[in-house]
Formats: sequence, C-alpha cells, structure tokens
Amino acid sequence: MILGTFGGLRRAGVLGLNCRNGGYTLKYNQRRFYPLVDDKVLCKQRLKERGLPVPDLIAVVEFNRQTSQLEELVGDRREFVIKPANGSGGNGILVITDRKADYFLDSDSKLVLKEDLAHHLTNVIGGLYSLGGQPDVAMIESLVHFDPLFGQLTYHGVPDIRVIVFKGYPVMSMTRLPTRMSHGKANLHQGAIGAGINLTNGVTFGGVSGNSLVEIHPDTGHRIAGFRIPNWDRIMSMAAQCYEAVELGYLGVDIVLDRDHGPLILELNARPGLNIQLANRRGLRSRLSAVEALGSRYELPEQRVQWSRRTFGDPQADPFGETPA
Repeated sequence: MILGTFGGLRRAGVLGLNCRNGGYTLKYNQRRFYPLVDDKVLCKQRLKERGLPVPDLIAVVEFNRQTSQLEELVGDRREFVIKPANGSGGNGILVITDRKADYFLDSDSKLVLKEDLAHHLTNVIGGLYSLGGQPDVAMIESLVHFDPLFGQLTYHGVPDIRVIVFKGYPVMSMTRLPTRMSHGKANLHQGAIGAGINLTNGVTFGGVSGNSLVEIHPDTGHRIAGFRIPNWDRIMSMAAQCYEAVELGYLGVDIVLDRDHGPLILELNARPGLNIQLANRRGLRSRLSAVEALGSRYELPEQRVQWSRRTFGDPQADPFGETPA
C-alpha cells in the first residue's frame, strides 16, 4: 500500500488541495478564462485557432430535437465519441467502437441501440453530467486510435498523457493507462494506472493504482517503468503552448497519441487533480516555487520547455530538494 509514503510526500513538498486552490488556481487562473477550458467546444476552437492539433469535431448537439437525427449527425461512421461539453472526470463520455446494422457497440463491446444513443444525448443536454448540473451541449468527436507502441500497456482503451503546466512551464507529467478495472478508460478514479514520466526523455519510471504501487500492468503483464513515450518533444511543446492559448497560469493538459495523426490535445483542465504526485513519487510544491522564482526569464514556449527538461528531468534526484517518497 502507498499509504505509508504520505509522510515522505509531505517532506518532498506535496501539494494539498487547499494549497492548490488558494495558492495557485485562485491566484494564477483568472475566472474570465475558465470557460475556455470548462467548455470543451470553446476549448477545441481556441486550440485550433492557435494551430494546436485536436480530435475532429463531427457535430454539436444543442437541442433535444436533434437527438432523433442521428443518421444526419454521424452519417455512416462506425465509430465516434459522445462527450458533454461541460463535463468533468470523464462522466457522460460514451465511446462507440463499431456499427452493426441497426445498432452500435461501445468500448466494452456492449450493444447500444439508436434509441440508447438518443437517450444519452438527451441526458447530456439536460445537464446530467455537467458541472453544477446546468444545461449542456453534446459533442460528437472522432474516435482516437492509440499509437500501437502503447499496446503492451493498455487494456481496451486509449492511454493519455497529463502534463501540469505552470506559467507556461511543464512541471510534472504522467501517463494514465486503461485497465480491465477501469473499463478501458484512462481514469485513475475508475482503476486506470498512473505512471510518472521523466520530463527530459519521456521515459516512464513507476506506477500507481489506487493506493497501491504497481510495477506490472495487471492485464498485459508488461513492466510499466522504462517505456519511452513516442513524440515526447512534440508533446512537451504542445503542453507549453497551451499557456498562451487559454491564458491560465495553472493548467492540466491532456494529450493522446493517435495512430495516424500523432499527438492530439484531448482537453484542458483548470483544476487538475493532485494524484500525479503519487504517480511521480514526489510533490509539486518546490517545482512550482522554482518557476515562481524565475519570474519572466523565458518567454518562448520552447525556452520554457528546455528549462523544465534541464531542471525537473531526473526522477531520482531533484535540485530543489525533493526526494522520491
């Protein structure tokens, strides 16, 4: 169990929820910019305007009358994803992976009738999955096909990469690996595995599932540590550029690696969770303090990336006093 490491994390500068909220999100994230990340449609538009790659948007469903027009919305597509524009924590996301005559199959290979899709769209629009239960819109996106190099570290789903970006500097990253327990979703709360990533070279160096440290993926039998994330230079650059795109100082950037299109930004989060510290066996606080101490020394995204890779890259030794818990 990882519970015994909490004291070590505290000594390593673990960032708690109150400190994150009061010292970083409230201080560095202006409320007027929150809609650019909370509304996934607006976020996608802003990122595309900045030349950053995102999954294709097939349709936006705003009204209940549209839910009966499924054929017009998705055409003859065999696969797609339905998401609440203002959802959180992966709630309300429905992944369709195939089509058979008059029905579809979801990511668990369960039958989904057209009527089921219409009902799900109605729930999304009604705000069942939105922040605060407010009326919402449903996005229908193209389905991402994960890079086959991830095949040994995922179960029936698309792994993603979370990068915490502070004032434009990537400060910590992990990959979230779907499992049977998480039903193929890259969601740590549902049972996915989080593995820390060395910022310098993009190599994984550990794993955590719930409150347990893990070394082997439970469904594939392969070691989690030592995997080199493809396109790491591009991933770091994209994450840093999101600072200029949405003007939020403390940000979580979620990126997926598509088989055909390479890295794509899946979504941004103005209140990224803190369990990335467990996946990395270290706290965030001293890294954030190091960036604050820099002031505005580096203005270009690539300069900030290079500084972060030099400063935070080695998971075994940290120049700002952190030690792995």
